[in-house]
Amino acid sequence: MTSEFVTTQLPAAELPPGAIAAVDVHGTRIAVANVAGTFYAFDDTCTHAQCSLAEGDLAGTTVTCMCHGAEFDVRTGEVLAPPAPAPVRAYRVRVEAGVLEIEV
Repeated sequence: MTSEFVTTQLPAAELPPGAIAAVDVHGTRIAVANVAGTFYAFDDTCTHAQCSLAEGDLAGTTVTCMCHGAEFDVRTGEVLAPPAPAPVRAYRVRVEAGVLEIEV
């Protein structure tokens, strides 16, 4: 299966450092985090209770789910703290013409 970069409706300038936003890419909600000017994308749904990770807290490269405190590495999707049973998928991100694009 080949992958492609999909243009989102989110201008990079509208996501300041330390912020997270959710975008829809082909029917999938993907969270995008800005960590000190570097953008990371990952599935927006926590693998524990299906809460939105974009509504969680971002500290460095760690996002904490607001529902039960599961933690994920935004760079890789790896689980850093329970109760999440599995990682979330991480996606490559690039900025083209000032707009975020996500590889799916």
